[in-house]
Amino acid sequence: MSDSKIGLIGAGAIGRAHLVGAAGAKGVEIVGIADPNPAAQALAEEFSIPWFKDHRALIDETKPDGAIVATPNALHVPIALELIAAGTAVLVEKPITDSVDEGLRLGRAAADAEVPLLVGHHRRHNPIIRTARALVQGGQLGRLVSASVLATFLKHDAYFNEAWRRTPAAGPVLINLIHEIDLLRFVCGEIESLQAVTSNAIRGFEVEDTAATLLCFKSGAIATITLSDSAAAPWSWDLSSGENPAFPKTPVESHFLCGTEASIALPTLRMWRYPGERGWLQPLQDEEVRFDAANPYIEQMRHFGAVIRREEQPLTDAFDATRTLEVTLAVRDAARSGTTIRFG
Repeated sequence: MSDSKIGLIGAGAIGRAHLVGAAGAKGVEIVGIADPNPAAQALAEEFSIPWFKDHRALIDETKPDGAIVATPNALHVPIALELIAAGTAVLVEKPITDSVDEGLRLGRAAADAEVPLLVGHHRRHNPIIRTARALVQGGQLGRLVSASVLATFLKHDAYFNEAWRRTPAAGPVLINLIHEIDLLRFVCGEIESLQAVTSNAIRGFEVEDTAATLLCFKSGAIATITLSDSAAAPWSWDLSSGENPAFPKTPVESHFLCGTEASIALPTLRMWRYPGERGWLQPLQDEEVRFDAANPYIEQMRHFGAVIRREEQPLTDAFDATRTLEVTLAVRDAARSGTTIRFG
């Protein structure tokens, strides 16, 4: 098996994560980085990878088998469409784009051209999440009753020095909540409706800093997500899972899935159930479910290489990612209108 040659377009924080993932993944090689920012040139030198000011120069000179689009959201679709037209497989970062219509347009373009397209919802590649999905879908929890998610953390003041991060183009709903919604869809199934409230009371920016969402699944289960990027708190996936070394790991749990036979907490995969007689007057026992640890960014890059070579189907295609985007965008709509948003 020869390595799949991959270009990286966009060299911000997530671009670095992809470089680290590719360095540890079998079957892939990053052959160039395209980003006009001088910091990107320094990053390319750090990894001893050729640097280009724009993606067209990268594509023309290196002729990669696939490319990662890790640019600002507004550039995802135009760059991905260029790549698809050239027959180059694409890994486009989440969110796939800013609107449902554009996400569907990109999905149709990839399907019509028969060019593989993967969307970077990297948590789906985490063995903890995959194990939780297997437990829920395999019936080990019985019938799923509810899920509770905490995504509470504090973004430092300097984070907001970039003006776009103070506008609705950013904010914790679009940047962070989308991860939680995709996780719940992947583990628990499709979402039927939602209600939400948001607040910008802490920072007073145009965009929210806190949100609460109530989700109803087609299975009848319900879920709540409490989100804030203005809280001095550790209860979030980034701080509890340790999957991204940029964040300090804190020994807490942030996701709780409750079923009629058992319940689990993430990221510990601690399972609670009755050893004998059932009922709230009886003691529960807990155990940690075993899993094989792996870096999700490495697993995602290995998978992308396999997708490029047509050895595997994309774990998250454009239509699947657009569904997650649709639900995420509906959170703000529900908060503004005070109504329940339903999905077909």
